[in-house]
Amino acid sequence: MTPHQRLFAVFTRRLGGPPPPRRAARPAGPGARPGAGGRAGGGGRARRVGRLAPARAERVAFSAMSTAPESPVKVLVYSDDADTRAQIKMAIGRRPAADLPKVEYVEIATQPAVVERLDRGDIDVMVVDAEAQPAGGLGVCRQAKDEVYDCPPVLAVIARRDDGWLATWSRADAVVSRPLDPMAVARAVADLVRKRTADRLPAV
Repeated sequence: MTPHQRLFAVFTRRLGGPPPPRRAARPAGPGARPGAGGRAGGGGRARRVGRLAPARAERVAFSAMSTAPESPVKVLVYSDDADTRAQIKMAIGRRPAADLPKVEYVEIATQPAVVERLDRGDIDVMVVDAEAQPAGGLGVCRQAKDEVYDCPPVLAVIARRDDGWLATWSRADAVVSRPLDPMAVARAVADLVRKRTADRLPAV
């Protein structure tokens, strides 16, 4: 036994046996980068990308929503008098409330045209002039409530406060009287638009 062999024998007796053999390194798979471990390399980067992807998707969705054009609110204004229709439009304004879209007006001067237009189903609110001739706005409102499927809410414009009972008979959803108060008219229309949004029935 050589001196080196004797020294190795003494060393192994003190440690209780020979040192364990080293584990061979796992061969890298195809396409692996030199020096990059599975946990410290591509796997960690994939997890970081996975965490960022939802945030990036939300930014893209928000950008699409902010740039998408909003559908206008369609308001039908019925009166045989052009000046009266202009006064109603001026009182409502371009946007009755900050949380609502802009208004697209549909002006109609005759009762048959009102029913025909309502049958399309795209009107959000109707405003009727109780003093319209020959068909008064309250009668037109009553007919629409009885005959039109999913009739939109109606704002009745009356000339005298004493005509309120006629507005109740017409089944109008809201009533304003002359002279028109722009704030009251805009507030009434905004409330009816929100009501329409909540109560609209599916198309048939």
